[in-house]
Amino acid sequence: MGAMEHPPIFRLPGVPDHVTYTWIIMIVLVAFAVAAARRRELVPVGLQNFGEVVLETFVGLVDELIGPDGRRFLPLVATLGIFILVGNLMGLIPGLMSPTASLNTTAACAIIVFLTYHWIGIRTQGAANYLKHFMGPVLWLAPLMFPIEIIGHLARPLSLSLRLFGNMTGGHILLAAMFFLMGLDGLLGWALSGSAGGLIIGLPAGILMFVFILGFLVPLKILVSIIQAFVFVLLTCLYIAGALEEAEHHAEAHAQHH
Repeated sequence: MGAMEHPPIFRLPGVPDHVTYTWIIMIVLVAFAVAAARRRELVPVGLQNFGEVVLETFVGLVDELIGPDGRRFLPLVATLGIFILVGNLMGLIPGLMSPTASLNTTAACAIIVFLTYHWIGIRTQGAANYLKHFMGPVLWLAPLMFPIEIIGHLARPLSLSLRLFGNMTGGHILLAAMFFLMGLDGLLGWALSGSAGGLIIGLPAGILMFVFILGFLVPLKILVSIIQAFVFVLLTCLYIAGALEEAEHHAEAHAQHH
């Protein structure tokens, strides 16, 4: 992998690359937000219009998956979604890297989601009542259900982080391998060597591979980047909705009891 991929063009001494490019994304998003909100108009145009379209997309997703109570979690959901999407797409720009291709970044996002939805459940139900739903519907099944529930919840941040990390890293490895085969150490280098075989086979094959990369692999990578950001946001909303749903069930049962 190291032989195929070059380090990013911008690096800070002593700072990991994924941290550097996370800061870059933060600066870009803050600058965009300031520019979009600088001259707000009743009929939005330009950056304000684009920003409102993005925001409305997340609002519709939150309303559909969590419900009206989910609006208070919109800043978290939208921030995660936009950050992950921009991080995914950044790796497609030559000389830059995708911070979401680092397990440290994806694990940090997943842990935030994990802690947040548990905090929501504890805050809305209380710690004791929240722990009850880990016991299962029947008390005598609690010794079996409790470890199963614990393992299931611990698997959520693991799956969130590994899914995003694996897809981003796999896509980068594929693109790097293709460019390595096509570049000066591969088909194009063979074609420029002046040999007859290079001109007859290497040059057409290099051109075809270049067209294949730009016409298929890059659009596929963009699609995967969008899908992975959407899946992360979707699962985040479902986890929050699950915590709120448990609270609603507890409230209904308490009301029926009295």
